[in-house]
Amino acid sequence: MATPSASAQDIRQIASAMSAVLPALHRALDRRLARDFPHPKPPESQLALLRLVGERDGVTVREAADVLLMKPNNLSALITQLAGQGLLERRQDPADKRVAHLHLTTEARKRLDEVGSLLDGYLVEALHTLTDGDLDAIGSALGALRGLARHIHPAAH
Repeated sequence: MATPSASAQDIRQIASAMSAVLPALHRALDRRLARDFPHPKPPESQLALLRLVGERDGVTVREAADVLLMKPNNLSALITQLAGQGLLERRQDPADKRVAHLHLTTEARKRLDEVGSLLDGYLVEALHTLTDGDLDAIGSALGALRGLARHIHPAAH
């Protein structure tokens, strides 16, 4: 909850600035990744699914669809693509054959690690150009940004 001293005008300005800068940061990272990643860069939807399965090994298709805000049939098509590329495994639940659990392949884990290393490297490089005050401000804001993300999309976190 915003502090009483934060005016509605201040909050609108912060929201506007965030809605402009966050996508710009994402696009900049995405472009660098597309240039430097030694494999064809997967679309964002594929990366999002692979990251989710990496964080929640064995997640069901239904749970993944809920978290990623996708229709199960659209997610199923994405899973089929990734399975065809050897990056994702779909395993039937032993107790309920209608339920499928998702698991990364060794290759997918390797590629996600590569993506993570590249993205972290870009950010480390850029963060080194900032002042100590800027770094402190960004560090302090991370917790608030995580909370904001949970508030906007509770199922994702």
